Amino acid sequence: MIAILSKPRCGIIHSLLIQLAGGRFHNDHIEFIKSCHQHCFPVLQDRQYRNILIHIIQHRIQRTANAVAELDVLAALAQVAAENNYSRPTVDESDQLTIVEGRHPVVEQMLKGSLFVPNDTTLNCGEDRCLIITGPNMAGKSTYMRQNALIALMAQIGSFVPARECHVGVVDAIFTRVGASDDLAAGQSTFMVEMTEVAEILQRATKSSLVI
Repeated sequence: MIAILSKPRCGIIHSLLIQLAGGRFHNDHIEFIKSCHQHCFPVLQDRQYRNILIHIIQHRIQRTANAVAELDVLAALAQVAAENNYSRPTVDESDQLTIVEGRHPVVEQMLKGSLFVPNDTTLNCGEDRCLIITGPNMAGKSTYMRQNALIALMAQIGSFVPARECHVGVVDAIFTRVGASDDLAAGQSTFMVEMTEVAEILQRATKSSLVI
């Protein structure tokens, strides 16, 4: 049964619905709440939905992407090692850098079908503290120095290395002073640039650093 009532003093302005034993009353305050609910609830739902998406993207998807990226790197390192006859290095806290028949991983690929002569290296904090490499132009001096730095770096990131045997003590930094250049705009000759770079290396290098 529905009864339509005129506006009484209590402020009821809409209707009194009486159905069975139940009823519903309306006034200005209830209508205001109802209107806010109808307009704000979809906005709140959309905001909550976006917050959920942001949470998923920032956390679950990001963790998944990081795991896939790490797996991709490890798979690539394994593939390169298998295809190019790399060996597993020994990495420890010693001061040794011993490489037997080491090869430059990039130059070796560029010389496919040509002979790349492997080289040995022995460095430590004892009698073999320093190596001086001399020779004519295009004799492979820079290639030899760079390959030792690359092998040390590859060993420390967990990769196999292009060598028959390799023993690498952990290095805290790799410094390079290879090649010649000048900075004439700053008033520095080639010799001055080289000496400045060497001075900076000497200031920062430690007993565990590799300098080439």
